[in-house]
Amino acid sequence: MGKILKLIGQRLAIGLLVLWIVSLIIFAGLEFLPGDLAQEILGQSATPESLAAFRKELGLDQPMHTRYLGWLGDVLQGDFGKSLANQREISELIGIRFANTMFLAFLAAIISVPIALALGILAALYRNSLYDRLVNIMTLSSISFPEFFIAYILIYLFSVKLGLFPSLANVSADTPLWERIYTCLLPALTLTLVVVAHMMRMTRASIINLLASPYIEMAKLKGLKKARVILYHALPNALAPIINVVAINLAYLIVGVVIVEVVFVYPGLGQLIVDSVQKRDMPVVQACSLIFAATYVLLNLTADILSIITNPRILYPK
Repeated sequence: MGKILKLIGQRLAIGLLVLWIVSLIIFAGLEFLPGDLAQEILGQSATPESLAAFRKELGLDQPMHTRYLGWLGDVLQGDFGKSLANQREISELIGIRFANTMFLAFLAAIISVPIALALGILAALYRNSLYDRLVNIMTLSSISFPEFFIAYILIYLFSVKLGLFPSLANVSADTPLWERIYTCLLPALTLTLVVVAHMMRMTRASIINLLASPYIEMAKLKGLKKARVILYHALPNALAPIINVVAINLAYLIVGVVIVEVVFVYPGLGQLIVDSVQKRDMPVVQACSLIFAATYVLLNLTADILSIITNPRILYPK
């Protein structure tokens, strides 16, 4: 238990260091964007006096390191500032949008993870069979297409031709749960087709690698059925790499949904960051980028911990 706690502490320290480096990159990257932020917001007709007053109001007249330290100090206190576009609190804007993104990612995970595990286990069970080849072709084909292409194909088939689902995932806080699920089903299916191949192939590869192990051979010699050998002997020992790839894909479902949200006009964090970039609303862009980075780091930390719990041998490397 002590080693696990020590490892968690090390991972947390590394995660905080990564987040600090990411915050530096985000702030510096936005700082060096071409153009004058005050000029972009006030327009070309703004007078030099109004531009100077506005820069002072935003703190743009201060050195970059001073503004960074001030911004970082506010973020550590949970204050992301106000949006330049509508003067609303950024934490309020992000709270609603982040909840929508998490709902979409959770719905896609509920669909994709069981399907990927089932396909991977069956592919390992019937290795090199026609089923195995067909599943690999289908999943590799789905992952080879970009997300927007899959989204438009699904919209054309299920919205335009069949009329089963809406083409726009327009939801609000007052939308009932079942209506929200129905509205979000097409974007969730798009994300499922994108991520299921990674998880399926890792499940298949992990189980196949273990099938040559001595204890698996012993289980076979005892006369156990192949399905029982895979489910009760191979799968539990293959969980560590499977958990890692599932966590990475869950991180993608949260931080990589920008294109899908834009295509379906879904009011999530991805749509918010795109709108903010178009409006040059830099405080919102900084806050969204930092939350995406924190989510990715947290999910990777969770994957490390779960991998160690399911495979304690990781604590004792040779």
